[in-house]
Amino acid sequence: MRTKAGARSIMLLGTASNVGKSTLCTALCRILAQDGYRVAPFKAQNMSLNSAVTPSGREIGRAQAVQAEAAGILPSEHMNPVLLKPTGVTRSQVIVQGKVKDTVSARTYFQSNKEELWTAVTESFQFLQERYEVIVMEGAGSPVEMNLKARDIVNMRAAMMADADVLLVADIDRGGVFASVVGTLHLLTAQERARVKGVIINKFRGDPALFEEGVHLLEEYAKVPVLGVIPHISDLGIEEEDSLGLESERYRMPREFSLEASSEQVLQIAVIAFPHLANFTDFDPLFLEPDVVVNFCDHPNDLQHVDAIILPGTKNTMEDLRWLKESGLASAIRERVQKGTYVLGICGGFQMLGQQVRDPHHHESSQNAIAGLELFDCDTVISDEKRTELVVGELQGPYAGIAVTGYEIHMGKTSMRSQQIFAFAHSERENLLSADGAQSADGSQIGTYLHGILHNDDFRTVWLNRLRVRRGWTAKEQTVVTRDVRKAAYDRLAEIVRQHLNMEAIYQMLSSKRL
Repeated sequence: MRTKAGARSIMLLGTASNVGKSTLCTALCRILAQDGYRVAPFKAQNMSLNSAVTPSGREIGRAQAVQAEAAGILPSEHMNPVLLKPTGVTRSQVIVQGKVKDTVSARTYFQSNKEELWTAVTESFQFLQERYEVIVMEGAGSPVEMNLKARDIVNMRAAMMADADVLLVADIDRGGVFASVVGTLHLLTAQERARVKGVIINKFRGDPALFEEGVHLLEEYAKVPVLGVIPHISDLGIEEEDSLGLESERYRMPREFSLEASSEQVLQIAVIAFPHLANFTDFDPLFLEPDVVVNFCDHPNDLQHVDAIILPGTKNTMEDLRWLKESGLASAIRERVQKGTYVLGICGGFQMLGQQVRDPHHHESSQNAIAGLELFDCDTVISDEKRTELVVGELQGPYAGIAVTGYEIHMGKTSMRSQQIFAFAHSERENLLSADGAQSADGSQIGTYLHGILHNDDFRTVWLNRLRVRRGWTAKEQTVVTRDVRKAAYDRLAEIVRQHLNMEAIYQMLSSKRL
């Protein structure tokens, strides 16, 4: 089924997962927007625990929100009509056009015919097609997983629906680029291969002139032109799509910083590496601070000399709280708190800091309840309904007067008793003021539902300065403006890709249906 004629579509498929499709789609969105096109991203189905909230209060994959920002537009649930969020090893929450539809086993999902989901995909694509000139589409994983292909709704079926020209992306850094490209093309049908108009070699290290023979050989074997050899871009500074991003250079920090005290004036912050870690991009601004080192930690010894511990969001608060206790990290966190170490819990991490988390309907666990770390006087109940809202607020207590923005994505409802609240906030769709989070009297312990809290430069600066002063160091002025850093990152990415991708060929593909 094809949608009616409208915007021209171009689609990036990959020879495998994590070859750089999302990043290159972000680059194309930025380039096309810079060149005057009304452009929007689209990924029919995404599997990710890094998500974002739209102005309409819907939930989509983080990558599509990033691509929308690069294109200079607001994110929409139609940019990612099907989002899968794993809740465990074999189960995922299915989100359709931004709202939770069901939680099913992997077997049930992959064996279903997905016709209802396909209807949502075509509706959402139609919505974008009527409002934009160009749709930059992204595939998922590989388009030739033969055991899954008959039920695949995100790769070639989506390309056919959109009448999209396809570019095949391969990661040369992982090796086997010839086999991956030629093998992928070989497994496509003749009709599908006809849509592939070019190959992009991504993450090349060194002098691209050394790969000129490789380009000729690849074109000879693949019978498709190589439209670009994109260099490996270090410290890209753009939010990662999913947990595979934790393997990137940014997140592979030197563990020795958390194992022994440093003589340098460097703050050491530990992020607990939950098994169901979600929205780890919450901590990206900390990587921009020149005197801050962040480590993702999974062992009690990692916490011995840190200045602050962050309990991040999770897709399964119950199971990750159980893991926290069994690993010995819960006891280690309480010991560090007694010695004055700061603690920040975000979303699921906040829920764990209370007295108890209950799951009466067993959404996340077979257990009815599990005791929390008991730092705050509050209880959380995992509920049937998910709250997804963009919010604005003002902090209270030791941080009083600081304005913040963020977003909420959670199914738990937390009941506060005697605790000092962290913020008064309201959603951008509602004019209803509500209390958020909890904090200790001195502000050293904080729990909040606000994802993106550290993207607020004023709060982050004050919070880090409290850590510096506690060490006996001098407080610092704010030097990092996250909005400017993101803009510069998009522009840098676009400039590099322009230099190494045959944009003339891209525009020739688009010109036949340009509005």
